[in-house]
Amino acid sequence: MPPDAGGAELVRDFIQRAPEVKPEPPRPLMREVPPADPFPIDALGSVLGPAARAINDRIQAPPAICGQSVLAVADLAVQAQADVELPIGRGLPKPVSGFFVTVAASGERKSASDAEATWPLRRREEMLREKYDSDRPAYANDKAAWDKSREAATKAGKGDRTAIRLALDAIGLEPAAPLIPLLTCPEPTFEGLCKLFENGLPSLGVFAGEGGQFIGGHGMSQENKLKTAAGLSDIWDGGLIRRVRSGDGTLILPGRRLAVHLMAQPGVADILFRDRMLTDQGLLSRVLVTAPDTAAGTRLWRDEEPDTDLAIKRYGARVLLILEKPLPLAIGKTNELKPRKLPLAERARGLWVAFADHIEKSIAPNGELAPVAGLANKLAEHAARLAAVLTLVRDIDAAEISAEHMAAGIILAQHYAAEALRLFGTNSINPDLRLARQAIEWMWSSRWGETAISLPDLYQRGPNAIRESAVAKKIVDILVDHGWLVRIEQGATINSMHRRDAWKIVRG
Repeated sequence: MPPDAGGAELVRDFIQRAPEVKPEPPRPLMREVPPADPFPIDALGSVLGPAARAINDRIQAPPAICGQSVLAVADLAVQAQADVELPIGRGLPKPVSGFFVTVAASGERKSASDAEATWPLRRREEMLREKYDSDRPAYANDKAAWDKSREAATKAGKGDRTAIRLALDAIGLEPAAPLIPLLTCPEPTFEGLCKLFENGLPSLGVFAGEGGQFIGGHGMSQENKLKTAAGLSDIWDGGLIRRVRSGDGTLILPGRRLAVHLMAQPGVADILFRDRMLTDQGLLSRVLVTAPDTAAGTRLWRDEEPDTDLAIKRYGARVLLILEKPLPLAIGKTNELKPRKLPLAERARGLWVAFADHIEKSIAPNGELAPVAGLANKLAEHAARLAAVLTLVRDIDAAEISAEHMAAGIILAQHYAAEALRLFGTNSINPDLRLARQAIEWMWSSRWGETAISLPDLYQRGPNAIRESAVAKKIVDILVDHGWLVRIEQGATINSMHRRDAWKIVRG
């Protein structure tokens, strides 16, 4: 036996007996988002609450989607009738309008829920179209007669300015055209929205079951985004719509109200929420977001409850009744609102003041709401607006907001604050990490289907945001550093092509 044979045998025996050293598992790219805050459907009241539960029973979408859907529709229905009078700012009234965003993946039945919630809007639009079609011929005749009368009056005056003016005065104002019969639109540019406000109803909604239509539309393109955001913020605040354009002239539109409900998939909503320009401008502080956990795997077949249809019909009848109520218009105007003031009852005022003080303390440095200070600074106003909506749904002629409804508005506002904290407050994620997660999820999906990846594969076939080699290289480095990609030293054949630089994909 060679002198070192015994030593070699001992080494082999040690290696065989040694515990297997397993490679360190990949490190998460970012923290896991905690479970969603349950939507407080009980706070929606005796009409909207049962409707949300009924839609949930029928569609089996997450309750938050159903609750958000009926609340947004109710907001659109009542926003023309009253403004909420806050205890601050010398009682300056504010619109009750809300901007709602619902975030859920494809397959969560967003569109089906929205269809159930918006049926009274569709019915009201049918009624408006019928009236429009009926009024249009008479208007066309009246307008033609008016034009001819002015032409005749001008000629009859034979150059006498005073006589012509008196004749034109006698003819009167130009006939008012029937208002465009639209309550909602899914993807307007701000210019298009202004045109609709000029020629249509003074109370409108931007409602998109596929929020990507709006978020990815022309109005939110890079060159239009700031203009759209600023315009929407002004409308939310109740300000005048002002536009000055060389081609269109000057447009000033007071007394308009706008409700918004966008339903978007997480990736699409992310484009909106991670936009620094929109955060700095302030639009996102005016947005109320809910992002429920998935209902997938729980939607087993069952017959709907006996009272489900009745609850949805009762809700729709109430919304329709409100929508059919004559609009409070400024004197002499056909589409300029003059809503009444809706103050807080004494006990409701006390609740609101206590909530506002609580929020103020919570946005101090290191306070609970400091990470979402933009939204939190408007949270007391959001609560009052929500309370006003609930009040007006119960009684469209209500004289004040009760303590009961103020408490419900605060509960809803707290839900939106909790969702904002969960989604954004402690999640200031490096955009590169977000892209890296998007890349590895794409690699795991059937859209790729290989066990390895190369740099050209990633930037040529991967997600749209990673279509440059320099960006792809940065993302690969991050995934290697976190253990989700492992370099294959000898390269690999991928899609029938040998790649010298290749990485094995580690599955989650």
